[in-house]
Amino acid sequence: MLDFKKQVAEILAGKIEDLNENEILEMIEIPPNSEMGDYAFPCFRLAKIFRKAPNMIAEDLANEMGQVEGFCKVENAGGYVNFFVDNTIFAKSIITEVFNKKEAYGSSDVGEDKTVIVEYSSPNIAKPFHIGHIRTTVIGHALKNIYDFLGYNTVSINHLGDYGTQFGKLIVAFKAWGVQSEVEENPIPALLKLYIKFHEVAEEKPELEDEARLWFKKLEEGDQEAKRLWQWFRDVSLKEFKRVYDMFGIEFDSYAGESFYSDKMPAVIEEMNEKNLLEESKGADIVNLEEFNMPPALIRKSDGSTLYITRDIAAAIYRKNHYDFYKNIYVVGSQQNLHFNQWFKVIELMGHEWAKDCIHVPFGMVALEEGTMSTRKGRVVFLEDVLKKAVEKTTEIMKEKNANLENLEEIAKAVGIGAVMFQELSNNRIKDYTFSWDRTLNFEGETGPYVQYSHARACSVLRKANMEVSSNIDFSLLDGAAISLLKTIELFPQIVKEAARKNEPSIVTRYIVDVAQDFNSFYHATPILVDDEETKKARLTVVYAAKETIKNGLGLLGIKAPVKM
Repeated sequence: MLDFKKQVAEILAGKIEDLNENEILEMIEIPPNSEMGDYAFPCFRLAKIFRKAPNMIAEDLANEMGQVEGFCKVENAGGYVNFFVDNTIFAKSIITEVFNKKEAYGSSDVGEDKTVIVEYSSPNIAKPFHIGHIRTTVIGHALKNIYDFLGYNTVSINHLGDYGTQFGKLIVAFKAWGVQSEVEENPIPALLKLYIKFHEVAEEKPELEDEARLWFKKLEEGDQEAKRLWQWFRDVSLKEFKRVYDMFGIEFDSYAGESFYSDKMPAVIEEMNEKNLLEESKGADIVNLEEFNMPPALIRKSDGSTLYITRDIAAAIYRKNHYDFYKNIYVVGSQQNLHFNQWFKVIELMGHEWAKDCIHVPFGMVALEEGTMSTRKGRVVFLEDVLKKAVEKTTEIMKEKNANLENLEEIAKAVGIGAVMFQELSNNRIKDYTFSWDRTLNFEGETGPYVQYSHARACSVLRKANMEVSSNIDFSLLDGAAISLLKTIELFPQIVKEAARKNEPSIVTRYIVDVAQDFNSFYHATPILVDDEETKKARLTVVYAAKETIKNGLGLLGIKAPVKM
């Protein structure tokens, strides 16, 4: 595919000695409307260099250009040099690329031979997999797909919360009030009930907290009873979680949770000792971070037990040794910013230069229109229930729209779950937002169902045409809305790279809304299945290019693209 923007930069670099090609590339803009050209180079920065007004510099540059390959004209306006692409050459370049690459259109090999770890989802064992987990789960999964698409060897890790004092609490609660058959029958609600009861009783009997700490200490020391109960809690919880992951279509390469690193922590603590990082404070071991304007990192409590931060440091060192990562990404809520800043700094102080390759990808909170959640008080909304409700509501809507649709239930599942995922991923990840059913399941506007419907519409047009669509067409027959749509499609490879660079899947989400909107504008403005065979063939290639781009974009988000709706 011709890189028109790069071509502009190359030509200008030959005319402007004081700027290199990359600097020029950074300066090139896309004008707000096509009447001002397809690419614009601002000359204001050159005024001091050439000691001329920007509009005069633009005029001189435009006059020097002559005929530029792939462009029909170059002209100056104000302080800009405006480049207009040759639509025939442009259309041929984009359509040929889409037809050649198909499901790989937009991908690249920039990540070849580099490993990226993405840690996400990571629910706590024996606690509800609730709506609050949705953001880490779908943002992380989308980032995993995006890095895969760019050629990286991507490793997805579900760092399960399967260690810590809460297991001491759960062991105490189960031994006091638990019934094995109830837990086997309905694991998470039964374990949650025990967890809530522990906190209720502990308010009256605070000595239970000491008993819980003692049981966790036993677990760390390998006590058989503690290990047996912990393993059982873990197994039944994972079975429950997997049901939700199956609904999302998500799989992980590793479920190595906090417990996996329990035997790796002594060596890490020893390394900190050797490097004189540990200080004693009230019987506990800390790393003093005062000079970095952070509170101390608590590495080991006074009773000898470890904390999240110790396990995260051990996990990072293990991952570097085991995977030799290029990037080690953590998709974890913004409330944990300080935690990550602390232990990234500790790793740096330990002398590991790869600390800079550990990246926290924070996100805002999701709230429900019904109000806030609290695990301790039992106010939770199970994620599985949200997904089931989305499918039910979508089934009702689709029955009203098209009761005779084949595979209605299967399509309703793809649309309902896709709608929930799309709403999550359409918000800039750092923003807090409120989950809304009306907004999520709307078939109009900037929603998942709207984008999926646009894909289904493109598939319908191609089916009705009932002919083989190929890139062997007369490209000069494409104009107007077709060219506008192709200009949006051309951006896809750069959009994917930008989403990875910023670790921001919403860039892809917003982009495929643009493609869907431009496709629908083209569909309404341009008769496609016309009598003239050559015109019909040309316009069908644009439909195909839009369909592939939408499908590939949805795929990066982990969302299915139904061919009928």
